Amino acid sequence: MKVEFIPVWKQVTPELADELLAFWKDNNAIADDAAAKQRVPEVVCVARDENGALCGVGTAVIKVLPRLRQPMYYYRQFFAKGLRGQHQELAFFQRCKQVLEAHCAAMETPESLGILLEIENAKIATVYNQAVVPGFDAVFLGYSPRGMQLRASYFNNAVLLPPVRLRTPARAGNPARVNR
Repeated sequence: MKVEFIPVWKQVTPELADELLAFWKDNNAIADDAAAKQRVPEVVCVARDENGALCGVGTAVIKVLPRLRQPMYYYRQFFAKGLRGQHQELAFFQRCKQVLEAHCAAMETPESLGILLEIENAKIATVYNQAVVPGFDAVFLGYSPRGMQLRASYFNNAVLLPPVRLRTPARAGNPARVNR
């Protein structure tokens, strides 16, 4: 299958937004319409088949893991059934990473050090069972709260930013005390 990867980061048109919403709905990718609409501005690249039909989407949003205390793009990737098993996963991820890395490199202060991946696909998690997988460029960090592999793929020359200050929520029955 011939596939084209098209960068659309920060350039999603209303027409593409409608196409994305229909794609996610038709493929049972995002059940909640409000969540799907919220995801639209996060689209990094789309994949189109030889007929121009949308068949894959990569999205990213800034997250800060408490343990890392650094901004990272939390990355998601979804392929339609016709694209699955075509060995396009890594190439598509790498293209999305290039787009995000170029975006950060153009900024005076990058908004992210790289990409966080939560490996949801059990087959992929089985294949990527080394701490550092040759050619994948994503190191194992541990497991997410959902019990899935969590990996980081850092941008070239990424420099640590000042640690993000974490908010400490008051626990029930033990409200935060204010020093007077």
